[in-house]
Amino acid sequence: MRRAPRVGRVLLLPAIGLAVAIAVAPNRAALEIHVWLLVVLGLALLAFVGLVTAAYPRTRSPFDASLVRPTSSVERPAALSRLEREISMAGSAAFDLHFRLRPTVTALAAELLSSRRGIDLDAEPERARLVLGQDAWELVRPDRPTPPERHAPGIGEAELGAVVSALERI
Repeated sequence: MRRAPRVGRVLLLPAIGLAVAIAVAPNRAALEIHVWLLVVLGLALLAFVGLVTAAYPRTRSPFDASLVRPTSSVERPAALSRLEREISMAGSAAFDLHFRLRPTVTALAAELLSSRRGIDLDAEPERARLVLGQDAWELVRPDRPTPPERHAPGIGEAELGAVVSALERI
């Protein structure tokens, strides 16, 4: 019942406009009525759209929701990021291979040898060499000399893959 006065006020302005137009140009009354009818139907369409919008509030569609990436990104563990940097640098320079990646791989190999095979890397180098294989042993051996050329190429992808495979076999 509250809407009836609002509808009457909304339709009052076009009705007044129609009355003025008929009074000014009575010979064009058919055209003026058509224009008035278009205005009234347009207002009715706006009212209908308002009712539908109020009845069904706009929500995000499942499709649109699936396209949105979550705002809270999962952070990588710091140790993994550090290891990725070490591997990246070790591939470009022999210095980084020897002084950055080698200590990490040596500590990992020593832990794996100790816990899985009961071999101490420093005390039993021959047994460790047999278990690790030649590729991994060349990287982790305690008497490995420092590289003579700091900017020489580091470890290749295939060589690093062989070292990782050797560590996985322990």
